[in-house]
Amino acid sequence: MQPVRIGIIGSGNVGAGTLEILSSNAAELQSKLGFPLQITAVSSQNILNKKVSHIPAGARITADWREVVFADDVDLVCELIGGTTTALEIIRAALSAGKPVVTANKELMALQGSDLQALATAHGATIHMEASVAGGIPIHSVLREGISADSIVGFFGILNGTSNYILTEIEAKGSAFEAVLADAQKLGYAEADPTADVEGYDARSKLALLAQIAFGQKVSPTDILCEGIRRITPFDFEYAHTLGHTIRLVCAARKTPAGLALSVRPTLIPKSTILASVLGAYNAIWVRGAAGQDTFYYGRGAGPLPTGVAVVSDIMRAARDLKTQSVQRCSPFSFLQLRQEALASSDEFTSGYYLRFRVRDTTGIIAALCKILAENGISIDAVLQLPSDDKSNLPFVITVEHAREANLRNALSAMSSLDFLVEEPLALPLEKGV
Repeated sequence: MQPVRIGIIGSGNVGAGTLEILSSNAAELQSKLGFPLQITAVSSQNILNKKVSHIPAGARITADWREVVFADDVDLVCELIGGTTTALEIIRAALSAGKPVVTANKELMALQGSDLQALATAHGATIHMEASVAGGIPIHSVLREGISADSIVGFFGILNGTSNYILTEIEAKGSAFEAVLADAQKLGYAEADPTADVEGYDARSKLALLAQIAFGQKVSPTDILCEGIRRITPFDFEYAHTLGHTIRLVCAARKTPAGLALSVRPTLIPKSTILASVLGAYNAIWVRGAAGQDTFYYGRGAGPLPTGVAVVSDIMRAARDLKTQSVQRCSPFSFLQLRQEALASSDEFTSGYYLRFRVRDTTGIIAALCKILAENGISIDAVLQLPSDDKSNLPFVITVEHAREANLRNALSAMSSLDFLVEEPLALPLEKGV
């Protein structure tokens, strides 16, 4: 049978993993499909100046992506370069030419995925994006098809392996954030510029994309409340353990009467919960449906081969559609059209909170803080202070009962003028069970 001919654009980690799987697993892929997959062209900006493994003999190698997208011997295009500029040009050009596209680009798909899906439909093409979130976990397929009959109530996820590695290393070793980050960079878990990971922006794009699939609502990443992990210290884990909790960067999505509530922020979660056991660079997503209740998905969130598996699985889906001339078996966003609705205001979020202070020890500290909390309608749950010899930089914690986010922010703003504070208070949601 005639092969489906593939053009791959991008030869970084994900591109390398994709090439390796297509090459090493070719016979098994053919036995599953009933026809071969053939790589006919590979492109990246610097491909002519480096050695790229697993490119088959006879495949065209080029630095110009147009020589892939517009080639007569390319039936299907894989965009694996990332970013939102050239990648957008590539995908638009391929879809406009009626060619299916496979991408791992979470940032672009979160921002413009629904528009690109409409372009694909208009030109009789398809777009596939399983690899864009959680690497080796087929969470798109789960939401789009596996549990598509259910109405999703909410989900909670650990969607950034770098941040999870850093947090679990701080917890295990008692090391400071900067030291663990440096180790993560040496091991290849963190980029030279780790901003997107440690400030939560990478996880935010993934949350926006999953929320669109789960709830059928357009979501802009910039509308999501987002906080990073830079301020988390070993002290915070000590206090969290005292409370029977740990700390993870949690992506949360909930249906509420005020609308869809989305957030990415470090959160105290009970050590008894399944998310608390997710360690290192792994990802996990816990989904709650109205009918099916709770399901849980766990695996490697990144890496050339786990992500390559997701890319090649999408290639197989797209190739089957080409062979059967199926244009749109299932929308990549699950819903045929995404609704345009406002998200719930973060002011209305409610939670218990963990408030960590660093102070110069003096009289009246607790009284001053309690007065401000009371003025903002916030009730104290507990006050915790572990032994410390440094009275000029003394950490302690106040936990509070459920409160509105807006009230908490007002209280924190009022506290900022207190002269005994060494730094601004750290406020983290404190979940009783997720």
